[in-house]
Amino acid sequence: MSGHAPQSPERTPVPRGMFRIGRIAGSDVLVSGSWFLIAALIALVMAPRVDQVEPGLGGFKYVVGLAFAVALYLAVLVHEAAHALVARRYGFKVNSITLHFLGGATSIEGEAQRPRQEFWIAVVGPLSSLAVGAVALGLWFVVPGGLLQLVVEGLAGANLLIGVLNLVPGLPLDGGRVLKSAVWAVTGQVHTGTTIAAWGGRVTAVAVAAWALLSAQDGSFANPFVLAIVAVFLWTGASQSLAVARLARQFAGIEALRLARRTLAVPSDLPLAEAIRRAQEAEAGSIVTVTTDGRPVGLVDEAAARAVPDERKPWVAVSTVTRSIEPGLQLPLSVSGAELLDAIRRTPASEYLLLDPEGQVYGVLATADVLKVVRGSR
Repeated sequence: MSGHAPQSPERTPVPRGMFRIGRIAGSDVLVSGSWFLIAALIALVMAPRVDQVEPGLGGFKYVVGLAFAVALYLAVLVHEAAHALVARRYGFKVNSITLHFLGGATSIEGEAQRPRQEFWIAVVGPLSSLAVGAVALGLWFVVPGGLLQLVVEGLAGANLLIGVLNLVPGLPLDGGRVLKSAVWAVTGQVHTGTTIAAWGGRVTAVAVAAWALLSAQDGSFANPFVLAIVAVFLWTGASQSLAVARLARQFAGIEALRLARRTLAVPSDLPLAEAIRRAQEAEAGSIVTVTTDGRPVGLVDEAAARAVPDERKPWVAVSTVTRSIEPGLQLPLSVSGAELLDAIRRTPASEYLLLDPEGQVYGVLATADVLKVVRGSR
């Protein structure tokens, strides 16, 4: 199962419990430690079938099962790489592709701006799985019998199943994103599409949980256990999507221009007390530190400035309570709604520098001001 700017050549640190095995489309391919567990389970499940096809292999039958697990996850990698390639085609940054216990996930930075983007980024994954499954199915009729035919048979069945299941219309599955794009195209409201697709995911989670309970009546352990994990995964992902949809609805209509604070530019070495005095005198709601040629280099963190004791403010430089202006802290003055929410989620901060169409500083957007509007819309 599977869970948007030019790619930087710099590699990000590998998260704990992950292993980097390569790069695709400029993005790291990571393998979760949980993959080794599922690979071992696949080897155990495949062993009896391997014995039927090729008796007398002994312990080597587990090696065959492990080889099948690797082949299966290479097919999953094709699925995720398809997502990554289409996302990059639309200009999104792909942070990583991760293979884990339940399949794979592609980390795409940002959200689709149009239903068409959402549709193609989502649907290409299942289509790739169905294509791999169809090719494997065709090969099954021509490859010689034995272990090779067994592996081809497994790949055909697994990829066709992955492709079909991922088209189920419920988030966080790819089919949920396809449904989201369709509702978005009809209603013009992305959060409406997310809400409907998320409820589709919850319904699917309940159906899988019911399937797990029915399977348990047969005295089986593996199938109900795996189905229960899938049900929890689906319910959790759908619930997260619902929360995002609610937040997006609250952000709808919020414009950075209307919330922009007048800013005061000061040198970095100016005492904090003097910077605050000048800001109050100028009735400015924010402070930006600048170089001698007027280039902005830092944003004063309002909370950090308040935390400095009054008796120390004349003796510390304003730069001690500033945050360097990284690319994510510079936003266009026109930013609003879902785009604003995405910017805040991507680079959390207390203040953002707002730039006019000419690239000049217009003002500062305080996250606290945005939250006040959000709370007032509830």
